[in-house]
Amino acid sequence: LFVLQKNLKFLSSQNIFHFFTLLTGVWSEIRLQQSPSELKRPGETVKISCITSGYTMTTYSICWIKQKPGEALEWIGWINTQTTVATYASSFQSRFSLTQDVSSSTQYLQIKSLTAEDSAVYFCAR
Repeated sequence: LFVLQKNLKFLSSQNIFHFFTLLTGVWSEIRLQQSPSELKRPGETVKISCITSGYTMTTYSICWIKQKPGEALEWIGWINTQTTVATYASSFQSRFSLTQDVSSSTQYLQIKSLTAEDSAVYFCAR
């Protein structure tokens, strides 16, 4: 299991979202690398990228997981990288979407209409 996390923080005093990444899983030549930090306001959309390398991306499905501070992991969903069909947990079906770009070996998690409840660490996992 290879995991990469992206932390999404809600800065209530400034009413902005702060996104930053931290690479947590690298084994041999296989890597999952996420997009750099960025700032988002409530109501905006964020698109988190997960660049895969060291293997053929369409060989393994990619899962996305959310963890709010002090809480358990929540499974967002997974994408079948061969068919591009995404399956979502019921609470993530409306504003969350999983997509991919095979030419750049990149997986995406997009979250629309951001709220404070979206403040969490987001993991992509193979």
